[in-house]
Amino acid sequence: MEGWSWPLQGIRLRTADLDLQVMTEADLPTLWELLPDDVQMNPHATTYAGLDERANRRAVLAQGYWRALGLWSPDDWALPFVVRSEGTVVGAQWLEGPDWRADRTVDSSSWLVPPARGRGLGQQMRAAVLALAFGPLRAEAAISSAVIGNAPSLGVSRALGYRETHRSVLEHSGETLQHVRLAREAWAASDGARGVVMDGVAPALPLFGIEGAP
Repeated sequence: MEGWSWPLQGIRLRTADLDLQVMTEADLPTLWELLPDDVQMNPHATTYAGLDERANRRAVLAQGYWRALGLWSPDDWALPFVVRSEGTVVGAQWLEGPDWRADRTVDSSSWLVPPARGRGLGQQMRAAVLALAFGPLRAEAAISSAVIGNAPSLGVSRALGYRETHRSVLEHSGETLQHVRLAREAWAASDGARGVVMDGVAPALPLFGIEGAP
C-alpha cells in the first residue's frame, strides 16, 4: 500500500540526553561493531561451530532482532530500541511483553558502550521505555533481573522504584539472579516519566492489542 510503513518504526522516545528509536536492519552493522564483550547474550540462542566467538555474538544480536519483529504478536512481543546521545549510538534498550495480554507485565534489558557508562544514561533509557509501558501501553507492572554482581543494573532498578521479589540460579552459569518488580501504582507515584517525550506511538497501538487513544 502506497505510503504504508511498519507502525513500530515510527516510535521515538527522548529524554534529557538520549534519543531512542526502534531498531532497523540498517542499525545492525553499527551495533555489531559497538557490542561490548561483557554483554551477556542469550545463552539459549543458536551458535555456529564454524564461527568464532565474536561472529557468533553478532549472529545472536541479528537473529534476536529478526526474531523479535518477525514473530511479533499482541500476546508476545519484544521491541528493540537503538539509543543515541548527541547523534551517536551508545547502546540498545529492549522492552518486552512475553505474555502481554494475559498479565500486562513488561520486562526490559539493555547495554551501553563502556564510555557511556556511569553517567546516568542507563536510568534514562529504562525510564523512557517505562514511560511508554505505563503510559500508552497501559502496563500493570514491570519486572527485571540481574546477576547479584551487576550493581549498575540493580542500581537503576532501585532508583526507579523496583522492589526485590526473589532470587534464582542460572542453569548455564550457576550465577545468582536477583528479580525485581515495579507496580503501576509505584510508577505513578514517582516522577520517573518526567522529561520523557514520546512520538509516533498511537499508530502502533493496534500491534499491542490496544484499541482507542492512549
